[in-house]
Amino acid sequence: MAKIGLDGHDRGVKVVARALRDAGFEVVYTGLHRTPEEVAVAAVQEDVDVIGVSILSGAHMALVPPLLDALQARDAGDIKVLVGGVIPEADRAKLRDLGAAAVFDQDASTDAVVDWIRRHGVRSEE
Repeated sequence: MAKIGLDGHDRGVKVVARALRDAGFEVVYTGLHRTPEEVAVAAVQEDVDVIGVSILSGAHMALVPPLLDALQARDAGDIKVLVGGVIPEADRAKLRDLGAAAVFDQDASTDAVVDWIRRHGVRSEE
């Protein structure tokens, strides 16, 4: 789980992280104010299957593409990137076209996130 950019609202990312832990997934939270590069490095070091990015600042189109590029540069393009937060409908398809595996709006339930991850081949530790 990651908060990239200057967005300091971390309650939602912590709620999702807790739901994923409760569902049996191992969760690493990188903390606030990370760069796309820092998140990519952490993801590779931790050998993750999925990166969940929470963005409430409206900077998703400026921050997600560099994250996807940083993963590709590390031969880690197979890591699925999920984007959640305040994402206008018009930008959701753009993010998916750029390589985000899924985009969840601010009203998505934690169950929806857990179900998506399970449906797409990522197994919990249970």
